[in-house]
Amino acid sequence: MTESWATFGADLHLELAAGRGLRAGLTEALREAARSGRLAPGLRLPSSRSLAADLGIARNTVAEAYAELVAEGWLTARQGSGTRVAERARARRPAPAAPVRRPVRPKTSYSLMPGSPDLGGFPRAGWLSAARRALSEAPNEAFGYADPRGRVELREALAGYLARARGVYADPERIVLCAGFAHGLMLLAKLLRARRVREVAVEGYGLDVHRDLLTGAGLRTRVLEVDAAGACTRALPGSGVGAVLLTPAHQFPTGAALTPERRAAAVDWARSTGGLILEDDYDGEFRYDRQPVGALQGLDPDRVVYLGTASKSLAPGLRMGWMVVPRSLMDEVLAVKGPTDWSSSAIEQLTLAEFIRSGAYDRHVREMRLRYRRRRDELVAAVGERAAVSGIAAGLHAVLDLAAGGERAALRAAAWQDLGLQPLSFFRHPDSVAPPREALVVGFGTPPQSAWSATLAALVAALL
Repeated sequence: MTESWATFGADLHLELAAGRGLRAGLTEALREAARSGRLAPGLRLPSSRSLAADLGIARNTVAEAYAELVAEGWLTARQGSGTRVAERARARRPAPAAPVRRPVRPKTSYSLMPGSPDLGGFPRAGWLSAARRALSEAPNEAFGYADPRGRVELREALAGYLARARGVYADPERIVLCAGFAHGLMLLAKLLRARRVREVAVEGYGLDVHRDLLTGAGLRTRVLEVDAAGACTRALPGSGVGAVLLTPAHQFPTGAALTPERRAAAVDWARSTGGLILEDDYDGEFRYDRQPVGALQGLDPDRVVYLGTASKSLAPGLRMGWMVVPRSLMDEVLAVKGPTDWSSSAIEQLTLAEFIRSGAYDRHVREMRLRYRRRRDELVAAVGERAAVSGIAAGLHAVLDLAAGGERAALRAAAWQDLGLQPLSFFRHPDSVAPPREALVVGFGTPPQSAWSATLAALVAALL
């Protein structure tokens, strides 16, 4: 009969000191392992027969070492429970070194910080069903080292979805999977640097972490100011930049959609100079009372690198993103990514592929779109005349424009309400010369459904 793991106990790595007898060496090795905490209190040790076989020594030697350590109080032995590390060993552990602490955002009771979906809305049951089907159908080679582009099943599913839902020209052979948008941007920054690009244009409002990824790769950033029509792409000709990073469908964080004229200006610049457009389509699925705004990539798939992510539609913890790469760039992208797929688990890729193919992804997006639209409408109604609301035709956040001095006052009041809020000024590029706006960026997608009403009430109180 095969013995269970519980019968054998945990595997141990023991180094017996040279020049000592076997029993004395084994006793000291076990004592030190318990004293240092390497063997946790309560851990069940292997039986004397099993450990003796592992070490190639006599069973009696192990039994005598165990008996000595039981007598000293380092181990306990009870009939039916085996030999275990005693709880007293816990007090003998050396004090751990103080952890290195990085600055973190203070936790609050309520949060309207932008950038996150309602994590409670993650489709657990549907995802689990898709995972079961994906695992049952997965070929054996799926568990090996993978194509650096990612699993073909997901690339094929994404190609169909992006074409019909976002207007993207996406051949599966041109899709590269990555661990979220930031990973994709990091790879592209390395590619641009290898191409001897020195400067990248970025929007006057955006995430500092994205700018930091570019500058960390040795690239300088040049500001494209942002207004109600999106980024001022007419400034690209003559700027000397080799690439531009845009959020055309829903500018982050102002919420503007890039107008057709400015889209055309960006594409004309790329064609005439050989420059690249990096399109961040971070929340393109969520639109409410406007016609869908398709991806910029559809205007020129040879000059635009399209980047999408599941961070807003599903959850950022999946670390799942994708790039649709111009054919001429594919070899360079794969060269900077490496010879195998280091981005995300093949199991998660197969699960997402099945989730999309089954229609569950579309159903989930529609359900969450309705939830977020209700929240947006409730936000607008609750704020009333306290602030002008903009950027709400799509996405998971709104911009509340305030009177002069209102931003600082609202943040102070929010602190009293224990409410996390982000000012628009936080996202402003340091080199922007446009007049600053007094505004808040309110992430109405962030709170869990159970906390939404209380969070909205806290916001209203902060704006009084």
